[in-house]
Amino acid sequence: MGASKTFYGTAVVRQFEVMDVFSANPTQAISRSRDQLRSLQILSREGIGLPVTGFAHSTQDIDGLIEMVGGAPLVIKLLEGTQGIGVVLAETHQAAKSVIEANRCLDANILVQEFIKEAGGMDIRCLVIDSKVVASMKRQGAEGEFRSNLHRGGTAEKIQLTPEERSTAIRAAKAMGLRIAGVDMVRSNHGPLVLEVNSSPGLEGIEKATGVDVAGKIIEFLEKSAANDKKGTPRSGAVRDRIKY
Repeated sequence: MGASKTFYGTAVVRQFEVMDVFSANPTQAISRSRDQLRSLQILSREGIGLPVTGFAHSTQDIDGLIEMVGGAPLVIKLLEGTQGIGVVLAETHQAAKSVIEANRCLDANILVQEFIKEAGGMDIRCLVIDSKVVASMKRQGAEGEFRSNLHRGGTAEKIQLTPEERSTAIRAAKAMGLRIAGVDMVRSNHGPLVLEVNSSPGLEGIEKATGVDVAGKIIEFLEKSAANDKKGTPRSGAVRDRIKY
């Protein structure tokens, strides 16, 4: 489900839910995952490691916001951005201030995060299915690019997770209420820090990098879950008969 189709997509999944049809991810969890700020608040509440993050509405709070995350260099993210779009590395205080002011003038909501320099432009994507990490890869940003997204020219290869990284990925997916999730994190001097939990992770990149048939594992999970689900039929007075499409 692409980000631009969130409203329609969740409406369709919610229709399946009211008909007691099993869905891979609950609509509430999908909606939470599409709100980056809410996601970080949920993960923080569960004690999951995160980069120091700030959010403010007024331009009068910009200087305090920058200092809150440790000053420049820092990362500025559009709340509505995907695939690395709308993510900027501001290397000076003035540059950060200018970018934040420009976004606020456009009434765009942004997050400000500390820059994890020791990550070296590399992050980790873990694919979690039913509380198990089934595949993991490291993504390295292109030369001169701090964003590691494959859509931005980054490269990927299989990686061996530490026990702490594996546990963090599983805890993050569980905290978000997602049965299937792509968990992005970076290695820092303070352990793994989660950047994002994606409810509709791309499969092509991680399958190519790891050789794991992730799509097949998702199908196996769905088949098993459907077989165990004893609510396979709509409730009495079928909803589809009451809703006009």
